[in-house]
This record gives sequence, structure tokens and C-alpha cells, in this order.
Amino acid sequence: MGYKESKGPWIGIRHLQSLLLFLGLTVMHIARLNVSVAIVAMTNAESTNPNFPEYDWNEAHKSYILSSFYWGYILTLCPGSFLCRRFGAKVVLFIACCGTAIFSFITPWSISWGGWQVFCAIRIIQGLFQGVIFPCVTEHLAMWSPPEERNRLGAFSYTGTDCGTVLAMFISGMIAKGSMGWPGISYVSGALCAAWCILWLIFASNNAPESRFIGETECKYIESSLEHNEDFHDRTIPIPWRAIWTSIPFLALLVARCSETYGLSTLQAEIPSYMNGVLNMDIQSNAVFSSLPFLAMWLLSYVYLIVADILLKKKWLTLTAVRKVFNTLSFWIPAGCLIAIGFLDEDHKNLAIILMTLSVGVNSGATIGSSLNTIDLSPNHAGILIGLSNTVANVIPILTPLIAGLIVVDEHDSGQWQIVFGLAAIIFFVGNCVFLIWGTAEAQPWDADDYLEQNKKDVETNQKETKKSKSSPKLAIKPPIEPVLEQQITWPERYTAKLMDPE
Repeated sequence: MGYKESKGPWIGIRHLQSLLLFLGLTVMHIARLNVSVAIVAMTNAESTNPNFPEYDWNEAHKSYILSSFYWGYILTLCPGSFLCRRFGAKVVLFIACCGTAIFSFITPWSISWGGWQVFCAIRIIQGLFQGVIFPCVTEHLAMWSPPEERNRLGAFSYTGTDCGTVLAMFISGMIAKGSMGWPGISYVSGALCAAWCILWLIFASNNAPESRFIGETECKYIESSLEHNEDFHDRTIPIPWRAIWTSIPFLALLVARCSETYGLSTLQAEIPSYMNGVLNMDIQSNAVFSSLPFLAMWLLSYVYLIVADILLKKKWLTLTAVRKVFNTLSFWIPAGCLIAIGFLDEDHKNLAIILMTLSVGVNSGATIGSSLNTIDLSPNHAGILIGLSNTVANVIPILTPLIAGLIVVDEHDSGQWQIVFGLAAIIFFVGNCVFLIWGTAEAQPWDADDYLEQNKKDVETNQKETKKSKSSPKLAIKPPIEPVLEQQITWPERYTAKLMDPE
């Protein structure tokens, strides 16, 4: 019986898992990114609600606060992969979101007595909790997504990052302007994370056989399509570290992810400051227009998803070709827009907003272009790959605010912003060139369950053959003797010779 005849319900538990991941990424990105708007309100109370404290923090202090989250985040990316393999995505993601909620709740009180230094410390701790998110999300998708639905379920889940970014920018400005003031940003973020934890605890499962809600048909479809044996979830597959780090496609993916992270983190962290400094927008307009690019990103991600589904179903492009085409669009178009943005000022406010919206919106194609490529290269080690790639790539968000802080001494100087955006454009361009040349969506040989065992057997076999050849007596090799060919004489020649030489 084919898969099409036995997929279970049209909307099944695998779709519920994807929805839960979407919501989780949404609430945790709200808690992660709302600081870029909150910090403007905290240092300029007159533009929001003057009934709450205002802090005299300089640009360096703001840069430390914006980047400090990633100081902790980067430390738990690789450990997050191992924790997910050991305890499952359900427990690890639950703890991550709970920790984020708790420290969101205590942020306003902590800042009141500790200043920007304590704010940085809280952001570092939140980063430590959230570092495990993407290894767990990727591992969870690998366990729940049949190959033919992987693009759809994976891309939908990842759009939670775009939704969270939009809401972080959009609602944060309104909350800061309202009666709750800037402390309300942290309280709302904490409440959303707490609500998701309850949903996740009830409905999430590490894999299909563990779920108490899934039907037998859907469970069988998922497990058979992933080619899982009955004991698959009880076994631990060894990690081929050397093969991973020497894999050209993985290294190409790593370069692409670093490039995309640099460009996007520059926009996420610096758009509010750019709009406030160069375009002279107040905090409410700042929040609304800052969220527009990420709203476009969220909406266009579904356009990319639909187009990718059509291209693959009609077999007009291979999966590798889809990845490369979408990645090119999502890298090179924003690169051009970023260069143009740097030359605009307050007189070209509307054009700047349009270009930023286009730049960030088109970048959503990177989810299908390269973000999901870890599952292509190795479904069995997807969590490890995302942990490794995100560990390297997320050094970048630590550096981008610091680099921008060094370049932009005067946030009203558009020339300094030209350097910031121009640098991001160059990195976008080069990163995609590397992915175009060496990237692929083909599963790698080291993804096999028995890859290390087979390699070990091959090595042992070679060693035995080498040892056997060394122990054998060496025989003298004589040069080959050329056979003496008898002169071929035809019958008339023999007859004539006999007549001429009678005995």
C-alpha cells in the first residue's frame, strides 16, 4: 500500500507538532527581540510614558545590552543538541521556555536596582536557556516530518521566528506607550511564554510512537516513510564527527548561515535605532514601521512555501535547485536594497521604509533556501548539525551590534549607516556564492545508521590484508620469457624447400 493511501487524517498530530513549534518560536522570539524597541523607550521616556524611569545609557551600553543575549545563547547550542538526544525535545524545550518566562518577569525589578549591568546579566541567562531551541526544533521536525512533507512542515514551523519578530517590534511600542510602560513589555513576554509551556506539556511528544493522541495509521505512515525500524527510538546512533567537519556541503551551509545571520541580525538590532536617528520617527511610529519588514518576511515565507511545493510536486526543479534558487533570491536582493538604504535620509523616509521592508521580506526565502538544509544532509544528525552551525553562526549576532556601535558614533549620521549596511550587503553576496558552488540537498553518506561501524569494518579488513601481505614470503620475480614463435610456413613453401634440399 502506498503512502498516499495511508497518511491518516488530513490534519494530523504531525501538523499539531509543527503548530506547537511555530507558537514556541513565536513567543520565545518575542522575548528575545523586544529589547530593541524597549531600549529606545527606556532611554527616551518622553516618547513613550514619562511615568516610568528613564536611564542615561550611552551607545556602548546599548550595544552591550543588545548583544549580551547571544553571549549566553552561543554557549548552549552544542550542549542543546546532546541534551535533546538524551532527554528529548519535549523536556528540553519546556525548560528553555520556562526559564525565559521567569527571567522576563523579573527584568523590570532587576534593572531598577542593578542598571544596565544587571540587564546584561539577565539577557545572558535568557540566552543560555534559548540556545537549545533550534537543535530541539530541528530534531523534533526530523522525528515527525515525512520526507515529502518536510519542506512544508519545517518551513511553517520556522515562520514562527518571523511572526515573533513582527510581534516583538509591533506590540512592544504600543505596550511602552500605554499604561504598563516599558516594564509591560517584559511582563507580556513572560506571560506568553508561560502559556505556551502549558500547551507544549499537554500535546507535545518526542516522536510518533510516544504520542497518546496519534492514530495508528498516521503513526505507521510517519515511521515507515522515515524508514525507522521498530527499535530505532531505543538506539543511540554514534556521531561521525570527522566526517561532518570535513563535509564540503556542510561547510558551504555553514558559510551561508553565517552570512544570513550577519545581514538579518544587523537589520533586527539596528532598524529601530536607524529609524529613530536618521528618519526621526517617534517610538510608536518606530515600532509600527520597524515591524513592517518582518511582517513582509512572515507573509512572504508562505509565498515561498507554496511556490516551493509547486516546483517540487511538478518536478520542475530538484530539491537542491529549489534550495539554491530561493537562497539566491533571499541573499542578493536584500544585498542590493541594503546598499541603497544607506544613501537615504529623512527626505526619503517612505523609500527607506519600502526598501527595508523588501530587504527583510525577501530574506524569508532563506528558511527554505538553507535553514532546512541540515535535515537534508543528515536526518539522523539534524540536531547536531543545527547545533554546530548555529554555534558558529551565532557568534555573528554578538559582533554585529558591537561593530555597528563602533561604526555609528553619531546615530544621526547617514554616512556611518552606509558602512553598516554596505558591509552586510557584501557578506550576503559572498555567502550565497559559496552555497551555490558547494551546497546540496542530497543526504550524505555519513548519515547512515551504521556509517561508523561500516568504516570500522573496512579499516579492520584493510589492516588484515596489509598484515597478511607483509607476512607472506617474498618470491623473486623473474622477467617473463617471451615465447618462441615457430615460423609459420605455408604448404607451398614447405613443398618447395623439400624439393630444393632432398636428403
